[in-house]
Amino acid sequence: AQMPTFGEWERVVLTHTYDDVDMISCHAYYQEHDGDIDSFLASAVDTDRFIEAVVATADHVGAVKGSDKRIDISFDEWNVWYIDRVASEKPTAIDDWPVAPRLLEDVYSAVDAVVFGSLMISLLAHADRVASASLAQLVNVIAPIMTEPGGPAWRQTTFYPFSITSRLARGEALRVQVEAGTIDTVKHGTVPAVDAVATHDAETGEAAVFLVHRGRHEPVEVAIDITGFGDVELVETHLLHDDDPYASNTLAHPDRVRPRAVDGARVEDGILRVTLPPIAWAALALRRVG
Repeated sequence: AQMPTFGEWERVVLTHTYDDVDMISCHAYYQEHDGDIDSFLASAVDTDRFIEAVVATADHVGAVKGSDKRIDISFDEWNVWYIDRVASEKPTAIDDWPVAPRLLEDVYSAVDAVVFGSLMISLLAHADRVASASLAQLVNVIAPIMTEPGGPAWRQTTFYPFSITSRLARGEALRVQVEAGTIDTVKHGTVPAVDAVATHDAETGEAAVFLVHRGRHEPVEVAIDITGFGDVELVETHLLHDDDPYASNTLAHPDRVRPRAVDGARVEDGILRVTLPPIAWAALALRRVG
């Protein structure tokens, strides 16, 4: 939830510091509340609006000051975090201080990973103003990697969209206009059922498309005009989806949820065609032919 001073705090601070700072900080965490999975799946809509509101506020201050300087965003805390799920082991007294306690060890599900992937789509789609973004955290604490003390480590579901997007997203980020219906949510109103972003490296000819399907009931067919990339072919595809959206990876079953290839994905006459199942995140890598 936004603080009551949101927008005004940024305006006042930047009014005093505009000439001295280059970026303003954003933080956002998301979780499913009270079984409202539709609102949870649309969390990135809130991220989009958050970024755009802070950018508008910063640009307003710049306009008032008559400055040609641009303030960008450092989105330096973001993740899926079930803040109220499990209480950490906290000290009760100075002589009762826990040693290496388990802290905020959220176990992430398939639906968490889909939302996580959609947050990365939002950050990429706003890469013109989001100059820095940091996942909080990396190991054990609300993390994509889990470990057991003195034992093995394994990948949580959220590891995959983080790793794959980080590897494939290169060059320039490009917004993708998608028309694939809408879903109604309690928190965010009516939102697009499918969101997407693309990246393109003009030097290497490599490109990638990242998609999320927020719908819960039926598959959706997506067609994207990629003629602007030139003559390209698919080189790899990744789909994160599970028939049980609450399936997770654990010490006993570390590979329960893993990406797989996107069945039937293809490029035809400059159109990328892909069918996404409900509650799914996908990444498709392309490269120039010849």
